[in-house]
Amino acid sequence: MKKSVAIFGLGRFGGTLVREFHKMRVDVIAVDRDEEKVNEYMNDATHIACVNATDETILKQLGVKNVDQAFVSFGGDLQSSILVSLILKEIGVKEVWAKAKNDYHAKILEKIGVDRVIHPERDVAKKIVRKSFSNKMIEFIELSEMHSIVEIKATKKINNCSLEELDIRAKYGCTVIGIQRNGEFIVSPSAKEVVHLNDLLMVMGSDHDIIRFKKVGM
Repeated sequence: MKKSVAIFGLGRFGGTLVREFHKMRVDVIAVDRDEEKVNEYMNDATHIACVNATDETILKQLGVKNVDQAFVSFGGDLQSSILVSLILKEIGVKEVWAKAKNDYHAKILEKIGVDRVIHPERDVAKKIVRKSFSNKMIEFIELSEMHSIVEIKATKKINNCSLEELDIRAKYGCTVIGIQRNGEFIVSPSAKEVVHLNDLLMVMGSDHDIIRFKKVGM
């Protein structure tokens, strides 16, 4: 079944979401009260509306209740952000993600039951900091405030070493949960698996331990 999303607020963040989902052929309902923004993203949404999203009746008419995910992305309008998030939860939207302007805003969103609070600037900053530590790190997935899964490119230092020899878990507290090699992915590699130069190791652990592994072990 084709994925469907609703996006409220077509500022820089919300507008980018609309275009990225459109590229992935996802059905997008886009909503903003600014006619200029609505016109800007007219061709990137399956359905777009210039309405006041804090009106529950309007949201029901738009069919928002049936989407797989809703994203609330109002800029500095905290009141609209909170009200729309609350209405979406109350009418039964499966999953609601909302952008937070600050920690106070985030706490309110969490209290009303938002499934995930997004901190765009903070999240981008974290990614930049992680990448600045080493050009060997390709990508990361944040599991919590202190734990992540990262992809790290194998260097000459560990070339032709088995995972048993490297003993990454005992030395650094990290776990190699997968290895990508020549277009193939090895899930839960055994201790006897030999690492080759330029393999992508998928490593899970605390941010502190992962950084230590990259600096010392790689």
